[in-house]
Amino acid sequence: MKQEEHKLQCVLVKYLDYMGYDFFAIPNGGLRNIKVASKLKAEGVKSGVADLFICLPTTTYHGLFIEVKFGKNKQSDTQVEFERIVKKHGYDYKLVYSLDQLIEILQTYKSTNNQAKTYNDGYIDGMLNAQITKV
Repeated sequence: MKQEEHKLQCVLVKYLDYMGYDFFAIPNGGLRNIKVASKLKAEGVKSGVADLFICLPTTTYHGLFIEVKFGKNKQSDTQVEFERIVKKHGYDYKLVYSLDQLIEILQTYKSTNNQAKTYNDGYIDGMLNAQITKV
């Protein structure tokens, strides 16, 4: 990850922590020696996976993937393909270039899609669509 994107992602993570979001980073990038890269590939690491995942299901989406970009950076072909795949499976995916943009995305994400109940609220595996209710 480029240094500017690294700094921005650190700011975004601090905000998500401060606001109490359940999320995690997906450390796919970075330079690695060939031995480590081979081990990670064997474990399932794939090119193009988004930088962050926010565990926030709604009545429309299962959760939100965030790809952090800085300046004029654009998605790679593998990132575009990853976006297509996750959207096909019911997840949302957004490019984020600033903290202000993340805040706006989260406000829209939460306001236009009522938050869905979670497995802790009584979902039964295999019956997700039948059990989604608005909070």
